[in-house]
Amino acid sequence: MQLYSTKNRSKFISLKEAVFKGLPEDNGLYMPMSFPKLPNDFIQNLKNHSFQEIAFEVSKALIQGYIPDNDLKKIIKNSITFPAPVVKLDIESYILELFHGPSLAFKDFGARFMSQLMSYFNQGNEEELVILVATSGDTGGAVASGFYKTEGIKVVILYPSGKVSDLQEKQLTTLGHNITALEVNGTFDDCQKLVKKAFLDPELSHNIRLSSANSINIARLIPQSFYYFESYKQVQTGNDKIVFSIPSGNFGNLTAGLFAKKMGLPIHHFIAATNVNDIVPEYLRTRTYTPRPSIQTLSNAMDVGNPSNFSRILDLDCSTGNIFDKNMSGYSFTDSETKEGMKEVYSKYSYELDPHGAVGYLALKSYQSKNTNTKGVILETAHPSKFIKDVENILQKNINIPERLAVLKAKKKKSIPIETEFNPFKQWLLSNY
Repeated sequence: MQLYSTKNRSKFISLKEAVFKGLPEDNGLYMPMSFPKLPNDFIQNLKNHSFQEIAFEVSKALIQGYIPDNDLKKIIKNSITFPAPVVKLDIESYILELFHGPSLAFKDFGARFMSQLMSYFNQGNEEELVILVATSGDTGGAVASGFYKTEGIKVVILYPSGKVSDLQEKQLTTLGHNITALEVNGTFDDCQKLVKKAFLDPELSHNIRLSSANSINIARLIPQSFYYFESYKQVQTGNDKIVFSIPSGNFGNLTAGLFAKKMGLPIHHFIAATNVNDIVPEYLRTRTYTPRPSIQTLSNAMDVGNPSNFSRILDLDCSTGNIFDKNMSGYSFTDSETKEGMKEVYSKYSYELDPHGAVGYLALKSYQSKNTNTKGVILETAHPSKFIKDVENILQKNINIPERLAVLKAKKKKSIPIETEFNPFKQWLLSNY
């Protein structure tokens, strides 16, 4: 498997190099040189394959022999250890539950696959690997869980102080061992800037073996494409037009869906669903990209003012053409609309959506009001108990907390407060690693 930077299509590197580097020197993002089409008979017979079998075939096609089949099967076996079930709301709308992993968020798929992949590539290397990750909520917990006690790898998680839920914060600040949490006095965008600057800093690159676990790392996107195939398998019954409504922040999830489509999955349409941080829906309306400081909302994991993966989507549009015209729509919603969406889903279907899934539900409704005869799959990206105070207040009911999350309540938070300036962060890294 060879990859190029979105800012330089003429230079190629291997998957191992891309995974460990995370970010190219030119500040682009790595993209696969090609997207092999999966055989039609495989696509048509997805129902005959398990989730792990689908994951293996998809990753095998993308990786193109770079990892031996037996080793790749072990990576899949150790990372795809939980389901991605689809729940039917009605004949037009379905929920893809992506919260059945250890941190109760969709990012468990990417984080666990990445930890297995990095561990595989890191065999025999005695130099410590330091992973930097910025989180707006769920990424941190998933990465902390996925990499916890992984030999030879240390993880530094940057998160915005006061802008993640209590349980989200506990997930990334209570493990210790090889996991360190930096509490940034700023926004997610500030956290992301610090991480990106670190990768582009020559002194840090010379002294510390750095990598990333954000969706800027291609290793995160490969496994996120798996559950598009898995959910399509569960929903498709004939010649249905399947559309996916994707609550979006950094747009890695939607990018992974485009990967799946490029590989032959006949997805009819993608819906980019955002809160008031509507940079991409605005672009789809105006064709003008205007990043700006993020605004704090109820759906905090989507509070992103300059989505990193948008450059990958632009790259796909340049190479394929008309992605935005033919294959994607965008909708944005306020917190008050999000609350009403949560109430509506619970009232009509007795289903408890988290705020992010509610944004996806509202976007699907908006799209289907003008595009009938479609089946819509809403990505429910996190368990509602991760936002328990808000969800219980909005729905006026008690929310059950899964045991693996409930145990965190009694644990003590351990974080290191930092400001948004780069040099102090750089010096902290140099002093500690």
